[in-house]
Amino acid sequence: MSVFVRLVARDLSRALASGGIAMPVVFFLLVATLYPFAVGPDAVLLGKSGGGMLWVAALLAALLPVDRLVAPDAAAGVLDQLAVRGISDELVVAAKMVAHWVGFALPLMLAAVPASALLNLDGAVLMKLEIGLLLGTPGLAALGVLVASLTTGLKGTSALTGLLMLPLAIPILIFGAGSLAPIDGGALKLLAAASLLLVALTPFAAGAALRAGRE
Repeated sequence: MSVFVRLVARDLSRALASGGIAMPVVFFLLVATLYPFAVGPDAVLLGKSGGGMLWVAALLAALLPVDRLVAPDAAAGVLDQLAVRGISDELVVAAKMVAHWVGFALPLMLAAVPASALLNLDGAVLMKLEIGLLLGTPGLAALGVLVASLTTGLKGTSALTGLLMLPLAIPILIFGAGSLAPIDGGALKLLAAASLLLVALTPFAAGAALRAGRE
């Protein structure tokens, strides 16, 4: 088994043990459950606004595990041990991105099915939502690891995490919600491009942040 696969498996196991997988899904479903109480039982209104609301819920759910992505390994000296063994920070960051996406995005895509039923979304909108989440969540996972790497070692990072991540995630939110419109207009392509850019840049930017933190 390669080092990369072992790192991914380790991070997934730790996320499962710490509740980092269940918590975003529970939050996502709670928001979908509470939303009809806020706007009323109008099925037409829920069908029109529910898809965009689920994108907002997915973005906020992505914030929840960020504190657990890098800080525990940095505090325990795991990152230092990996660096001493010659494992590059970029490889460690890439493994964390994959583990975070598998542990965060795939359960969220499954949870989108009952959430769409609660919000009266039809099958076509649900399909667009699932495709959008499939394309956009890698970008959210990369952004979460990047912010976690930048804030490692700082105190009171919970509020700082939201302040850093939410503005950077605006393009994904705009293109993801826009892809639900009856006329797509290329929103899915822009969503994929924004997500791909974050996935491509994060290993290098986050790796540099981890090295700077050790110096």
